[in-house]
Amino acid sequence: MKRLSNSELKSNFIAWQCRLRQMAMRDHGGTPMPGFRPQVASLMGEIIIPEMTILLVPNNPEESTAFFKFQLQKTNDHRQAFEAGLKYLAADFYQLPELFSDEITAVFAKGSATAARLVKFKTVLLDFEQYAQRYRLSCAVKRLAPRDISREASLWHNRLFNPNLGNDAEVLSFRPNWKNAMAEPWPG
Repeated sequence: MKRLSNSELKSNFIAWQCRLRQMAMRDHGGTPMPGFRPQVASLMGEIIIPEMTILLVPNNPEESTAFFKFQLQKTNDHRQAFEAGLKYLAADFYQLPELFSDEITAVFAKGSATAARLVKFKTVLLDFEQYAQRYRLSCAVKRLAPRDISREASLWHNRLFNPNLGNDAEVLSFRPNWKNAMAEPWPG
């Protein structure tokens, strides 16, 4: 794998993730694509999760979180809320990669042994691959606090796809160490 400058790798990764998400929302009804379901491994190479669906967190998630929350609370018809949310995500939500932070989140059930294990590792490898592009990111892992804005954004986003997701779900944050990240092939 080739090395990129930290800022170039970060920008290319986020842009790639946004392109994949646009395709998923516009062409596949929001179904997660392989490129945003990385394999999760320990630093020693032990596979912890074969595929983990992740979310990108906007730099300012308040607007999208409020939209998702409103759509889900205004109706008892989940299909209606899902369709409004999908339309919102398919429009221009992922159009500007620079509006997203490099924070990656994943949602787990309350009391998840896997989530506890990931937090215990403190650092894990996320291995993304799709369309002959691969990224391997070493990420610091932490459990997000109940009122954390990234946690709220992740929960309300995921409720579009899973209306039974409770307030007690666990949300983990993964922060890449771009200095140790790799890409193959060289983007751009």
